[in-house]
Amino acid sequence: MDAITEVAQWVFPVAGREVRLNATTLVMSWGVMAALAAFGLAVSRRPALVPGPFQSVAELLVQVSRDLIAETLGKRGPRYFALVLTLFVFILISNWLGMIPLLEEPTKDLNTALILAVIAFLTAQTAAIRAKGWRVYIREYFQPFAFMFPLNVIGEAAKVVSMAFRLYGNVMGGSIIILVVSHLVYHLIIPPFLSAFFGLFVGTVQAFVFAMLTLTYISVALQE
Repeated sequence: MDAITEVAQWVFPVAGREVRLNATTLVMSWGVMAALAAFGLAVSRRPALVPGPFQSVAELLVQVSRDLIAETLGKRGPRYFALVLTLFVFILISNWLGMIPLLEEPTKDLNTALILAVIAFLTAQTAAIRAKGWRVYIREYFQPFAFMFPLNVIGEAAKVVSMAFRLYGNVMGGSIIILVVSHLVYHLIIPPFLSAFFGLFVGTVQAFVFAMLTLTYISVALQE
């Protein structure tokens, strides 16, 4: 069980205080971002009329995402297309990393899940302010009665907690199950199948759910 409790850290002083960073999470996150950037450059540099496998995957992702976002947000869809698609692909590849030996999912760190949820939350709030203006935006927190303001604020903030813990809980839960079963059967047959299940199926579902929740929150925020 040491694989769960042991965390590689970078420690350095800042203004007389000790700052600790999760080295594994940072390396894996930047690795995913570098891989996605390289994939995007490779696909966009020489597009072909008859697409190869990588270009086909990219075009499929873009087309499906564009149609889904346009159906949900209408003419405002293009403004949020890049964000929603980027969140989906980043979380998807991050969740798949667990299937590769010696690599770990960045989304297994609660900090990663939280910052992704905060990005989605702030995007939705910004969309609401842009669409309605400050006065209407603030007034909605006092609906239907003024004393509902604290509950409305808590309800909005709860979206961050809900999204973050849903993603983190599923990824971390899968890792714990795989680790426990691996110890029980001495890393024989079952763990590879569990790893594939949690990586491919659960990882894909969680990435899609996170992207759809982001899209839904933006859509609700834009309603007048």
